[in-house]
Amino acid sequence: IESTYGDRLHERPPDYAVALAAVLQRTFDRGGSVIVPSFAVGRTQEMLYFIRRIKTEGLVHGHDGFPVFVDSPLASAATRVFVENAEFCYDAEAKAFVDEGINPLDFDGLTISETSQDSMAINTDPRSKVILSASGMCEAGRIKHHLKHGLWDSKNTILFVGFQAYGTLGRALIEGAEKVKLFGETIRVNAEITQLPGISGHGDANFLIKWITHFSPAPKKVFVNHGESSVCDLFAKRLVDEFHLNATAPYSGSVFDLIKGEFLVEKGPVPVAEHEKAAVPFAESPYGRLLAALERLTKLVKKGSGRSNHELRRVAGEINAISDEWEHE
Repeated sequence: IESTYGDRLHERPPDYAVALAAVLQRTFDRGGSVIVPSFAVGRTQEMLYFIRRIKTEGLVHGHDGFPVFVDSPLASAATRVFVENAEFCYDAEAKAFVDEGINPLDFDGLTISETSQDSMAINTDPRSKVILSASGMCEAGRIKHHLKHGLWDSKNTILFVGFQAYGTLGRALIEGAEKVKLFGETIRVNAEITQLPGISGHGDANFLIKWITHFSPAPKKVFVNHGESSVCDLFAKRLVDEFHLNATAPYSGSVFDLIKGEFLVEKGPVPVAEHEKAAVPFAESPYGRLLAALERLTKLVKKGSGRSNHELRRVAGEINAISDEWEHE
C-alpha cells in the first residue's frame, strides 16, 4: 500500500474552482501569468474542468477571455482519451455536460501546444495567461523552460496542485528556495509560489485505512511504500498498533520471500541529503556547468531534424568552430 499522504487528511477548499479563481485574479491583476506544473494524466484534465467553470461563471473579473495553454504532448493525448471515452472517465456531473452537448474540457481561449515551436512561442506572448505543463514535480519536460522564463518575474505565480517529493525541484520551490539551477543557469525565484491542496490523486490517511481494512480475510503481510521515509514508518506503525495488521515499511533493496514469509535481506535508509550536498559543488563548478550545457545542446540537436538546412549548417559550423579552437589549444 502507498503512503504518500499517510500522515495527513486532505483539506480541499470548499469550492476548488473559487479557490483557483482567486489565484488567477490576483496574478492577472498585477500583470502576471500563472504557471502550473501539472501531471499529464488526470491532473491536467481536472484543471481544465475547473478553468472551464471559472470562465463560464465569470469567476475572474476584468480579464475576460484570458488564454490557457496546455503544453505537454502526453497531456494533450491523455485529454483526447478522456474526451473520446467520456462514458468511462467522467463522473455524473461531467457526463451531464456531455449530455447537453458541452465538452467539459474545452472552452474559448484554450490552446494545445504540440510542437516545440508552439511551446517556445508561449513565452513570447505578452498576455497574462495560464500555462499547464508537465512534469508535475518540475523534474523534466517543458515545464522547466517555462520556469526559466517565469520564476524571475515577481508578477507571476507558480501554482502547485500535486504532491512534491523530497529532492525534486518542485519541493525546493515550495520550501522557499531563493534561487534554482535550470539548464546550467542560476535563476532567482521572485515569482509567488503557492499551492492548492486537496486535488491530489493519492488518497489521504482515512482513504488508505478504509482501503486496507476492507479485506476479508485480512492480508497476511502489508508492505508500506511510495512515501517519504518518516511517513512510511509512521503509517506502518499505525496499521500495526490500531488495526493489528502485520505491516512493515521496507527500504529499497530489501528482499522478502513470500513462500517462507520472511525477509532474506533488509536494507537500511540511504542518506539522500548527503548525496545531494556532495553533488552541489560539482554542479556549480565551471566544468559542471559545461557538462550541463553539453547535455542541453545534445537534446536540442536531437530535436533539430525538422529545422531548415540553413539553420542546421549554421549551428554545425558554430559547434565545429568551437571544437577546432579547443583541439588547437
